[in-house]
Amino acid sequence: MTKTSDVLVIGGGLHGLSAALHLARDGARVRLVEQAVIGRHASGVNAGGVRRLGRHPSELPLAEAALESWRAMPDLVGDDCGFQPSGQVKIAESEADLKLLTQRAAEVRQLGYDHEEIIDQAALRALIPSVAEHCTGAMIVRGDGFADPYRTCIAFRRAAEAAGVLIHEGTALRTLSRAPNVWRAATTAGPFEAPEVLNAAGAWGAGLAKALGDPVLVRGAAYMMMVTDRQPRFVEPVVGLASRKLSLKQMGNGTVVIGGGYEGKADLESGKSALDVRGLAKSAETACTIFPVLRSARLLRAWAGIDGEAADRIPVIGRGRRHDGLTHAFGFSGHGFQLAPAVGRALAELIRTGASSLPLEPFSPARFQEKSHK
Repeated sequence: MTKTSDVLVIGGGLHGLSAALHLARDGARVRLVEQAVIGRHASGVNAGGVRRLGRHPSELPLAEAALESWRAMPDLVGDDCGFQPSGQVKIAESEADLKLLTQRAAEVRQLGYDHEEIIDQAALRALIPSVAEHCTGAMIVRGDGFADPYRTCIAFRRAAEAAGVLIHEGTALRTLSRAPNVWRAATTAGPFEAPEVLNAAGAWGAGLAKALGDPVLVRGAAYMMMVTDRQPRFVEPVVGLASRKLSLKQMGNGTVVIGGGYEGKADLESGKSALDVRGLAKSAETACTIFPVLRSARLLRAWAGIDGEAADRIPVIGRGRRHDGLTHAFGFSGHGFQLAPAVGRALAELIRTGASSLPLEPFSPARFQEKSHK
């Protein structure tokens, strides 16, 4: 039998779950199909950063709105999702780095935001005594922090199901076609129909968008992470760098999670990723350069989840151009985790009313087509 709903969400990552939750609470009948399991890739295995620090200017309204949701996460999904407002810092390793950070903070202030603060070397060392002596200062956002990605996915899933969302795991999309006033999806679990479809398929979203007439410049990327054994407490905020790849945080149990953008190999056909040992070594060496105390740490494991990375490093969010009843939300480029509560709400508004209370125009899938015609 055909499974019907008001909205069919394709993709069981955090953005699909968030949109499904908000839609269901607004009264829509929602089904969600996921080819593997909920949170299998980027949403469940990322660095868990909750940050406004260093965001692309177009993302700042979303990030500000999302932070309010993170502060009240138990009210949204019945769980704080492990959110820790530890602060986030981007460290300068030279005077040139510090100048760039200072310029960035000034530009953000001109846009009306005052969350990014510059601190000098003395203030940095007071905040993080373990930092290497060559570091000259930092940019800090004191209200940012991190959360637990997998716990967050499970919390959003439970809340969505409690709101009435029907989730179909292990259900791969075969074809999707538009008939008058309805979408027809052929899947490995049989046919689905809905007047509205949300393409939240992550790294696979670009292929679906192209097939539906909305080509975008988004590739699959396998961002690598690793974790050490337990270490004595040496850092409280999440740490990044001004001019090198690094994302580092120490968890409550003392383990240290390290990422920052080094990539493995993503295979979209199989859904598997492979690690790049050289990249992991560079990531570890960078971490040890900033925190010499880590040179005695032992690496426990490493992993990579597959995400979609847009050519301009900002997500694809918006209505399809060729077909009615189609909305896209993918290509979050390794930094979509924090945005999910706000993006889910914005998507629900967009699907229900055709407009959003948050500015989504910079993320339109049409931007790629417009550029190709110039």
